[in-house]
Formats: sequence, C-alpha cells, structure tokens
Amino acid sequence: MRTIGVVTVGRSDYGIYLPILKAIQAEPDLRLLLYVSGMHLSPEFGSPASAIEDDGFEINERVEMLLASDTPEAVAKSMGLGTIGFAQAYARQRPDILLVLGDRFEMHAAVVAAVPLRIPVAHIHGGELSEGAIDDALRHSITKMSQLHFVATESYAQRVIQMGEEPWRVVVSGAPSLDNLKMIDALSRSELEQKFGLNLPETFLLVTYHPATLEYEDTEAQMCELLKALDSLRLSVVFTYPNADMGGRLIIRLIEQFANQHETAQIVMNLGTRAYFSIMRLAAAMLGNSSSGIIEAASFKLPVVNIGNRQRGRLRARNVIDVGYSQAEISIGIKRAIQPEFRAELADLVNPYGDGGAAARIIQALRVIELDDKLLLKHFYGN
Repeated sequence: MRTIGVVTVGRSDYGIYLPILKAIQAEPDLRLLLYVSGMHLSPEFGSPASAIEDDGFEINERVEMLLASDTPEAVAKSMGLGTIGFAQAYARQRPDILLVLGDRFEMHAAVVAAVPLRIPVAHIHGGELSEGAIDDALRHSITKMSQLHFVATESYAQRVIQMGEEPWRVVVSGAPSLDNLKMIDALSRSELEQKFGLNLPETFLLVTYHPATLEYEDTEAQMCELLKALDSLRLSVVFTYPNADMGGRLIIRLIEQFANQHETAQIVMNLGTRAYFSIMRLAAAMLGNSSSGIIEAASFKLPVVNIGNRQRGRLRARNVIDVGYSQAEISIGIKRAIQPEFRAELADLVNPYGDGGAAARIIQALRVIELDDKLLLKHFYGN
C-alpha cells in the first residue's frame, strides 16, 4: 500500500483537493495521510478543521503555525514555525510521496521541511503567475523543490519545463476544483439563505478580496476604493473572508464596518466548497481578486470583475473584466459585468482550465510513478 501525504492549509486549497481526497480514499492500494495546518486551525478565519472531519476524512497531523498577527514579520515567523512543525510531523508519520497545492506561504513551509527528509513532492497548479503577490515567488520555489508536477493547462506545462523541469515529470491534469462540478449537488437559493442566514435577492454580487501582498502598504486604500464603489452603486453584496495574508485582518475589519452600515451587505466567514459553488451559480457577478474568479467562475459563465495586480499573468477566459484599484474603474467594471448583454456573450464560454477529470489523472500518476532515485534526483532540462 502506498501512502499519499496531503497538506491542506485552508479553504483556499481544501475545496480544490476534495475530489482527489475522495479518490484516494476509494483506492484500496492507496492510503491517505492528511496534514492539516494554517487557517484550518485558526477559527478567526472561519475555516475549522472539524469541517474536514465532517466530510469523512481523518486528520493525521495538526501543525500549528499561524501567529496572531499578519505583519510581514509575523508571516515570516509563521513560515519558520511551519517548517519546524511539518518536520516533526513527517518524522512521526512519513508519507511515501507528499501532495501539495498552489502557492501559500504555509504550503511552502511544508515543502521546505520535506526536502532534507528526501520525501518526494508532487505539486498541483505549478507554472501559473500571480505577479501582484508573494505567492508568485513561493509557487515557483515549490516547483523547483518538487519532483512531480500536475499543471492545469499546456501553457503552464511549458512554463514548468522552461524552469528546467524534465518533461516526463509534468502531467497536464487540468484544475482539480472543476471535478467538483460533477460531484456536488448545488444548494438552492432558499437552502443557502437558511443555512447561512442570508437574504439573496435576484441580483447580488459575490465579493472575495484578498491582500495583494506585494502591495501590502496599500491594502487599506485599495479596499476603501472597492467599498466606495459598492456604496455608490447600492447593490446587494455577499462578502467572504480573505486569506490569512499580510493585511487580511485589516480587510476583515473594513468589510465588517461596511456591513454594519449597509443593510444590503452580508458576510459569510466560510461558505465551504458546495455552498461557494452554489452561490456562484446565483450571483449576478463576482468581484475581487480571488483565483476562483479566474479558474472556477468560467464554468458557471459568471462575469468577474478582477481588481488590480494580484492575479496578473494568469490565463483567463473572456468572462473576466480586469480593472484597476480606483472607485471609478471598479464601478465601470461592475456596471458592465451585470449587463444582461455581457452575460449573454458568455453562453458558449469554455473553461480553459480543464474538463473536470483532473483527479483521475492525478491518482493514476501517483499510483504508478516509481518512487526511486530517478524521481528523487533531478536534472536540469534545457540549456
């Protein structure tokens, strides 16, 4: 039996993993070893680890690492604590291969700890760009520390190869989160309202905004411009919480102040995968700078107003309207996004991030890959 270690550090990756976790559980020759850390262990961000257990998964290791601060110094210290914690966790329960996802600083700590222990790492969603966040550097660093790469598109595969990774190590799997669309029964409007205490009118915006961490000092000014735009348009909005990034707590404070002053504004700390996708189906448009607006929203033919630089460089479908940080630009983008004519133009939209079959491709590769020196000892490919 092969043990697949999976690291999850918050709702930003857990929903993406979900089809893969279920597929591992269903394979008699694979054993799931789940390492839980980051926001899952911080009730402040509404992503409790208990939700993972409610989904039927055993948590094998809990790695505490987040400090009660989101300053740059605190994030750097949290990365150090995470590296120590994951090293201890691997020493207690060592996987045959470690599966990681994305570009979070918590995830980077988990991979750093695996390197000296010679644990082979398989990385999902490498090769992408998000030039407005430190995540961009962390993602590429994880790529170079990983032995196997599951990428969402052919263009991202070529970028990973361009970074010196041998082509046989790269699998174009598609985005695993799209598998959820085939697996999850959507909640109705009334079910969402009852479950989360919401009031969802016919027209509302879903707002998910995270700090652009390379512009950390500008977080408050940027968020205030977004809120001014919402105030001027007087549309109903549902906010979700940001990630535990530098400036995340500031964003939480600002949206809570806005919701207290506007009856049409509502906040949900953590919708979870099923409810998040369900509310995306109902929203008139999505606003913010989340990767979900770039990757998943196209499958719902949902108009997205993408603000600023956080997702700059990522492949996007034509449902995405890119705008700057000013109130005027955001307002123009929202007005365009909610026009019926714009929504109608998306009727034949095809999501460039895959066909919803990523989990099967990933599981097959994890099952058959030889865990030997050929996998572990990397050679730079190219000149």
